[in-house]
Order: sequence, then structure tokens, then C-alpha cells
Amino acid sequence: MSAQADWLYYETQAQDKGLRFVFGVDEAGRGPLAGPVVAAAVCLRQFDFKISINDSKKMSAKARETAFHEIFEKAYVGIGIMNEQTIDIVNILNASHLAMEMAVKELLHRLPQETILDKTFHQQVILLIDGNIFRSQLPFKYQTIIGGDGKSLSIACASIIAKVYRDRILNVYDKIFPQYGFARHKGYPTQEHRSAIKKHGSSIIHRKTFQGAI
Repeated sequence: MSAQADWLYYETQAQDKGLRFVFGVDEAGRGPLAGPVVAAAVCLRQFDFKISINDSKKMSAKARETAFHEIFEKAYVGIGIMNEQTIDIVNILNASHLAMEMAVKELLHRLPQETILDKTFHQQVILLIDGNIFRSQLPFKYQTIIGGDGKSLSIACASIIAKVYRDRILNVYDKIFPQYGFARHKGYPTQEHRSAIKKHGSSIIHRKTFQGAI
């Protein structure tokens, strides 16, 4: 799509303040009973897309896959994953923040080295975070945006990367644990999934602290 002004409102606002590097950050998988939470951080190098970018939840699986590849062509991307054991230990909110932090750190490794070595780099970065709260040890400014995956192009791209990457993980788990139907529901608490848990018990990738997972 041709990036419209409203999709780039937060990016433009940041750049008007002298913040050259805008990282959109989002996660996928806070609600499921099984599997990891996956976060992505995206720093766009180009803003025009052939595929129509949107909140990943509003796109078809086929459109998300197409967008996934185009985003990697037009952005620096980092991915962070926190597994179900970590989720059970630190809780899902903290695990989501840790995954986001990991995604940002991986993104930093994708940037040109001369950019990272610039002494003023840290002052030129802002994270646009989907949601209303974020806790991190990262040395960057950040802005939380409720519903950000439907308001910011950078966050929307991060939501697509996180969703596609997590879906691929659950598709692999479906082959390992075919009795649960992970390829269909991706670990979310559907009736099919709950029935499978009642019949087969929980697996090693189920979140033991989530009601209905055991």
C-alpha cells in the first residue's frame, strides 16, 4: 500500500522531534493456553508496500505470509521468544515484555555497525509499543499506544512478523503433538483445544499457570 499520513502519524511525530530510528514493537500469543509468546521489533527502511498492511488480526493467513516476506525486504527486523516455562515463572505480562526487549536487542544487531557506533545513536531511537504498559531495561525512549497495531505502520508490521513467526512454531508443534490440533487453533482456548486437553491431558508446551491448560 501507499503509506497514508494517518498510518505514519506516530513515526512522523517522532522524526519531527529528531528521533531518526523508530522501532515498532508488538507481540503475539498472550492469550493461548500453550506455546510461547513471540515479539517482533521492526525499523522500516521503506514505507510503501505492495501488500496492504494492517493489524495482523484483520489479515488472512495468506496475506500475512506475503506481508511477512515484504517486511523483511523493506525493514530491519528482530524477533524475541519466551517459552511456556518462562511464562509460568514470570507471568505472561513480564514474559511479553522480555520477548519485546529481546526482539529490540536482535534488531540492533541487524542495523549497520556504523549506525550503532554513533555516540548519539541511543538518543535518536524511540520504541513504539503496542499496548498501555511496558517495562524494560533498554536505554531507549518509548511510547505505548493502545491499539497501536491499527494506528502505526511500524507496529502493524511488527504484529505481522510476530503472528506469522508464532504460527509457524505452532504448526511444528502440531506435528509433534497431533492430538491437540495446534495447526488449527494455535494454542488458543477453543472448544476443540479444551476438549483435547480433557481427553489427553496437558503437554509439555501447555502453560501450567493458565486456567484450563491442565
